[in-house]
Amino acid sequence: MIATSPEGAPWSADELNERIRGLMLCSGGRLSDEQRAEYQVLVVAWSAAVREEVVKVA
Repeated sequence: MIATSPEGAPWSADELNERIRGLMLCSGGRLSDEQRAEYQVLVVAWSAAVREEVVKVA
């Protein structure tokens, strides 16, 4: 799992949030080891995207 879109551009915070929500919904809230690893990558990428968006606004 990489935190970039198929076009190679980084995902936005909103896109990453949707992917996180989708992962949790399809797993019923109980993540396998593989899903947990994907979740961790997504959360780190989401956090970075949020920080980047805040810096752009400031």
